[in-house]
Amino acid sequence: MIVMKFGGSSVANAERIRHVASIIGTYTAEKPIVVLSAMGDTTDHLLDAAEDAVRGKVDISQIEKLHYDTAKELNIDISAVSQLLCELKTLLTGISMLKELTKRTRDYLVSFGERMSVRMMSSYLASQNIPAQYYDSWDIGFVSDSNFMSAELLDEVWQTIPRAFDAYTKNSDNRIPIVTGFIAKDKNGNITTLGRGGSDLTATMIGAALNVKEVQTWKDVDGIMTTDPRVCPQAHTVPVVTYEEAQELAMFGAQVLHPRSMVPCRKTGVPVRVKNSYNIQSQGSIIVEKSAEKRTPVIAITSVKHVTLIDIVSTRMLGACGFLAHIFNQFLKWNISIDVIATSEVSVSLTVNTKVDLSGLLADIQRVADVHIQTGKTIVTTICDVSQSSKILSKGFAALDVAGINVEMISQGASKVNISMIVSDSEADKVVKTLHKAYFE
Repeated sequence: MIVMKFGGSSVANAERIRHVASIIGTYTAEKPIVVLSAMGDTTDHLLDAAEDAVRGKVDISQIEKLHYDTAKELNIDISAVSQLLCELKTLLTGISMLKELTKRTRDYLVSFGERMSVRMMSSYLASQNIPAQYYDSWDIGFVSDSNFMSAELLDEVWQTIPRAFDAYTKNSDNRIPIVTGFIAKDKNGNITTLGRGGSDLTATMIGAALNVKEVQTWKDVDGIMTTDPRVCPQAHTVPVVTYEEAQELAMFGAQVLHPRSMVPCRKTGVPVRVKNSYNIQSQGSIIVEKSAEKRTPVIAITSVKHVTLIDIVSTRMLGACGFLAHIFNQFLKWNISIDVIATSEVSVSLTVNTKVDLSGLLADIQRVADVHIQTGKTIVTTICDVSQSSKILSKGFAALDVAGINVEMISQGASKVNISMIVSDSEADKVVKTLHKAYFE
């Protein structure tokens, strides 16, 4: 048994739905469970419709057109989708009357995208003589807390999911399950969303709970790449990546899986394979707990642009044990997360998201330290075997020196699989190309 997850771009229109259905058809012998996101930009369109509703205008024409036009092109019956569209219009009418959109209502609203998507795919598969059955995730045991917009699954899902698939695993029901990603229900029956990476989490949770052969997440590249192929055309596929390396890649900009989505599979050791929906013959990349293969010291290079570098210096607190505690407490107070950090006894250099409002934080820190802010920076991260850091850094910095590039800050992660450096946005692509050439070419 396998789990196959397809994102919104994979089911964006009739052509893509046909293609995904053909992929599912080739894996029927593997007993797949399919997890889908909403079609294309449907989630954004739903949120736009909600904003219009708050202002008193109820309009779902854009959402209706996409789904009805797609159904017509696929020549399928979507009465189940029509029912949801009626329910959606009723919800938006209620929002327009109340003139407000709560977090709970927002989760209910955006759930329509995934719910319509699975009904479309199930109907089309059936028209192609591939037996399928759609499920809203709560129908197969997805129960969460009530933290709307970023809910966490409850521990009981480890028991409820296997029970829900009992007939499928025992072959008494051979219809391929098509399941909504991203959503669940709390104990009170309210619809919740699982936050960033929610569809990936749905797939890995099902895979881990059923201890499947592997979880497949289908994208538009041949797996996990040594770097972004749009920046460096020489980038190639990394055959094997550990969970820890994949999590670090995701944290520092690579479009792999959201770090939280890997937690269920790490508990049971179920591998996750990243496949290319445009090249189904490719083996892609497999994510495992520990690789038995002999690998190169550097696995991949990734980057996050447009970050802010903050330098904090306080000679007044020389030798004071509370300096770092005071600094970090201010970040906690203002709910601002730190990306990478380098410290000494009286100075701290760190990066944060440029979009964050820093005014309150800076006012508090400036009471005990001098603060210098630099915007327009990029974090370039090398995912590697840090036990060979001297060799890795020597080769990388020699190449950067030849290229005339100066690094502004360096940080080695506690995970022992990443080394990050800060450079200017204007030099970021050049740095990635230079390092890629030094390590892989």
